[in-house]
Amino acid sequence: MLYMTLYFPTDSHCLWSTRRLYAICLVLSLMKALSLNAQEKKSFPMDLIPDIYRAQVIALIERSDFQFQTSTLPKRVKLSSMETLFDHPRMSSAMWRHCKFSPSFYAFEEAPNTFFIDDTKGLTGRLVLLYSVPGHRIYWVQGKAEAGRLKPFAPAVSAQMITSYRYWETNQGFQTQLDTWTKLDNVLLGFLAQPFRRYVQGRQDEFIAYINSNIALFGESIELNSIEFRDSGLILADPRIQRDFTRLYSKFP
Repeated sequence: MLYMTLYFPTDSHCLWSTRRLYAICLVLSLMKALSLNAQEKKSFPMDLIPDIYRAQVIALIERSDFQFQTSTLPKRVKLSSMETLFDHPRMSSAMWRHCKFSPSFYAFEEAPNTFFIDDTKGLTGRLVLLYSVPGHRIYWVQGKAEAGRLKPFAPAVSAQMITSYRYWETNQGFQTQLDTWTKLDNVLLGFLAQPFRRYVQGRQDEFIAYINSNIALFGESIELNSIEFRDSGLILADPRIQRDFTRLYSKFP
């Protein structure tokens, strides 16, 4: 009987060994992911950040769960057109809704260089423009998805992101490169998400490409024919948007 016990483990012993093996593999995966995350963190141009925000940005960068770099394919739209859309988020969101892109959202300026976005279905965000020169913008993004907004039964998720957004115009078109530092507000979730960083990066790359492509699309469209947007009920319904649109695009056909 002793021989059988030593060399033929019971089911409970096998189960315990399997659990230990899974735990060891999980710990090793997390250690590897954390090591890669530390190695891949890129230096941030902190000297460009206003003093009033610098301490918060430093804390966010140093404690970020993910740091990614994303590039988008060239788009046939002028850099000046994209700058205009970036500078007028309230008007741009109306154009986005006119084109029926998803998610449909609204944007409102809360203060100079700060605007709030809301899709009215549980997805919200606040963007603070920390730095801006032609071809380079740095945003501090604070986003939240209510419970069930991203997937059924999914818990509420909040995150903060610093985005260094560089863009330029070439013979091929409008191109961009984004460096992002993201910190999940839930420490445990940030820790558990580390082994899935490639998946997270893939989803982020897809979302950024989708947003950039759609903005470039109506940016190019308005260069060719502004009448479609000028007569849109979404433009006419908001006196401020209508005023900005008339001022900015009166020279277009």
